[in-house]
Amino acid sequence: MNEHYTPGVLASLATQLTSRDRHLLRLVWTHKVLTGHQITHIAFDNPITARHRLVRLHRIGVLDRFRPKPPVGSAPWHYVLGESGAAVLATEDGVDLSEFGYRRDRALAVAYSQRLAHTVGINDVFARLHGTARQANGCRLETWWPETRCAAQWGKYVRPDAYGRWTENGRTVDFFLEYDTGTETLDRVLAKLHGYAALTAATGITTPVLFLTASRRRETSLHGRLQLRAAQTVVPCATAVAGPDPQGPIWLPHDRREVRLRLAELSAHWPQPAAERF
Repeated sequence: MNEHYTPGVLASLATQLTSRDRHLLRLVWTHKVLTGHQITHIAFDNPITARHRLVRLHRIGVLDRFRPKPPVGSAPWHYVLGESGAAVLATEDGVDLSEFGYRRDRALAVAYSQRLAHTVGINDVFARLHGTARQANGCRLETWWPETRCAAQWGKYVRPDAYGRWTENGRTVDFFLEYDTGTETLDRVLAKLHGYAALTAATGITTPVLFLTASRRRETSLHGRLQLRAAQTVVPCATAVAGPDPQGPIWLPHDRREVRLRLAELSAHWPQPAAERF
């Protein structure tokens, strides 16, 4: 155990943390960074309550935070796991802090990463779906695997940004998410489909690949390219522009021109076989 985190210190922290706090610490660690807005969607009904609680969690050291400086306007606070939070989670996992894999400098390094916008964008999809499932009857985010877990499971073939399973009113869809910020050429984006086709052939399970883009122009270009190769496409795809309702009618299948579907409706458009995935 780290000498700074004696049983007495950890006991004191434990009295200050609710079960919701502990859940948030685990999510922040799993997803590397979550904004205050995203945490509000995930766990709170009132943004003022969320803001006050996050301030408290930062003050006791279980969360660290930073605020990027965008070209224009202002950014929300971005939260990463603090050293005290890592000590709490390490204790829950029954390991020493040194074995837990946490280093404060590495946790905060995401603030300077060129992939920050990409990571935050992916996590926003998770936060929105999680929040909708928490508040809406008939909706469940049954599975969400971030990039690292996807790579461990399917890295021989593909490295999706996330894998999810979403249920809405009895309809369930599995999907791979590719969050496209526009930094790659379309040729490189489309080349990823070769890996998904290989995974489909190896497993016998067909799973849609959803491309979420940063702009309508980018989506139009990507969807047009997908349509040109629709006849050769082994893996079903859909495109959309990133926004506040990833579960809503924003998804345009590669074999359609205009009518957009809700996320769960993709299961009817491309029926998926009932097979064991894992």
